[in-house]
Amino acid sequence: MILINGKETAAQIRKEIQAEVAGFIDNKDIAPHLAAILVGDDPASDTYVSHKEKDCKAVGITSSVYRLGSNATEKDLLDTVDFINSDKDVHGLIVQLPLPDHIDVDRIIAHINPAKDVDGFHPLNVGKMALGYPTYLPATPYGIMELLKRYKIETAGKHCVVIGRSNIVGTPMSILLSRKANPGNATVTMCHSRTENLKEIAASADILIAAIGKPEFVTADMVKKGAVVIDVGIHQIPSNNTKTGFRLIGDVKFDEVSKKASAITPVPGGVGPMTRVALLLNTLAAFKHTRGLI
Repeated sequence: MILINGKETAAQIRKEIQAEVAGFIDNKDIAPHLAAILVGDDPASDTYVSHKEKDCKAVGITSSVYRLGSNATEKDLLDTVDFINSDKDVHGLIVQLPLPDHIDVDRIIAHINPAKDVDGFHPLNVGKMALGYPTYLPATPYGIMELLKRYKIETAGKHCVVIGRSNIVGTPMSILLSRKANPGNATVTMCHSRTENLKEIAASADILIAAIGKPEFVTADMVKKGAVVIDVGIHQIPSNNTKTGFRLIGDVKFDEVSKKASAITPVPGGVGPMTRVALLLNTLAAFKHTRGLI
């Protein structure tokens, strides 16, 4: 059984990004610049943004964070997006989700300049992805595709089952796996809460991607022997064996599924680090677009 190590793979990609950014600076250019907008005081969102700042610093990418209070209006946020859209020295822009209930998320995302939409959520970029045109890919699916590529996991002609149909992971994942590309060229089944015979469908997969958001949902009887299993989920559960009082688990019951899988991602240390590094890859690509390099 191969443990698909996202932490090590992400570290290698960061070295590659760092070298490329250093090359631009050595040639008297500026560094790529990622801006993030954070609305409200959600602790989890604040932590995610802090991680993104740290990731940028590690590879030489400039980062800035625009913080708006929880009482900020939709217009306040739109004005901030406009300001960053117009700043030619900012190459990538993300609006940290979730947003407060009084703000229309879809309207905000559609207001971001598609050329700076390094989250890959803008309708124009989603459409490009669906058509197979070059664009920014949503970070988690992008990270998974990089893992499949770098671990040389064959997808062509394979049956891939994606459990979960979110716009952030499940739906784009199914599109990317079915595209005429490498990785890609797979036969894809996307399952969700209304799927009948989900267990039997999952057990037919050569590659199983669990992104349903339910702790240890995927058990050994749902996995074909020799399948590749990608676990997107991450959940905190109480634990008496850790200093924090909790431990992290995924959507897959790792201990039993790993005995049947030919390759599997752990939680933590699998998909998570790749999601973070994919945002850096998109930011670097946005910078290179402004230079006419891609």
